[in-house]
Amino acid sequence: MFTKHVEWETIEPDSYPILSAVGYAPINAQLGLDASIKRLQAIKASKLDAYRELAEQVYGQKVDGEQSLANLVLTDNQLRSSVEGVIRGARVVKTYPVGSDTYATELELNMATVYDIYLSTAKPKKIRKVSYY
Repeated sequence: MFTKHVEWETIEPDSYPILSAVGYAPINAQLGLDASIKRLQAIKASKLDAYRELAEQVYGQKVDGEQSLANLVLTDNQLRSSVEGVIRGARVVKTYPVGSDTYATELELNMATVYDIYLSTAKPKKIRKVSYY
């Protein structure tokens, strides 16, 4: 019967990419009583759109398609897409108006920051050394 002691070490990637995304939202389409409320809502909506784009880059996009045939004739053609994920560590680079009716928000996701957040919660490890007694 052997007793063993295992030493672990964390694994770190060689390089960290920086992902960027831009989200857009129309100002006049927002619900609100005056222009300033519509502008603030467009800023928030453009930020959410940028987060959606980052989630697409990190997790991918799910695409569902459906077609219907009747007598070998295409009668219905549907395509749906969705994205789901959690983005942590993103930074707003800039929020600005584009033209007179659109707001844009630029986000940046440094994967080194994401890795640090991941290490603080998951602590991934690999075996460094095993000693048998």
